[in-house]
Amino acid sequence: MLVASGSVVLAAVGLGALGYHLLQFPPDTQPEGAYLRITYHLSRGEARSVFYYLEDAAQHAAFTIRDFRTKASDLIAAHFPEPERSKLLDRYREVATAPDGADVFLILGRERGWIERLRKDLSGIASLQIEGERATIVTARDTRYSFRRRQNGIWGLTMFTTELIVEADRAARDFDVILRASEDYASGG
Repeated sequence: MLVASGSVVLAAVGLGALGYHLLQFPPDTQPEGAYLRITYHLSRGEARSVFYYLEDAAQHAAFTIRDFRTKASDLIAAHFPEPERSKLLDRYREVATAPDGADVFLILGRERGWIERLRKDLSGIASLQIEGERATIVTARDTRYSFRRRQNGIWGLTMFTTELIVEADRAARDFDVILRASEDYASGG
């Protein structure tokens, strides 16, 4: 009983310390608050949490990628012959089975070096410019990070949006090709 109580106390202290640390940041409804949370999570090895500080379009694209890869995998498994079936399922498996968009971002981020690039470039804030719904943070290393205000008021990093949207478009086109091919395989054509 004493050990369990001690564990609860330690967990409460740990959560309290985390909450206190995050409360020291400006709110994430300010660009510097969102940026500092990105640096905080990366410094703790929590790269998946960066997803929550991407702009809306980037987040939606990550979910779209996963959804199209999942639907494509289902069709491939049901209709494609071997060895093509195994080859395509292997290619899509990791993203198709990802639990959500944050995991897709993490998978692509590791494959494409996004996470490592962020880790290398993040540093203290030297300046901040806000123009309407857009903001630019310039770091002490003279790196520029663009943010856009999201619908929920949190500022979202924009640097991966284009690549995620391009990948979502690719996943949609791939799905269309796979859908047509699966219809041909199903009809015996």
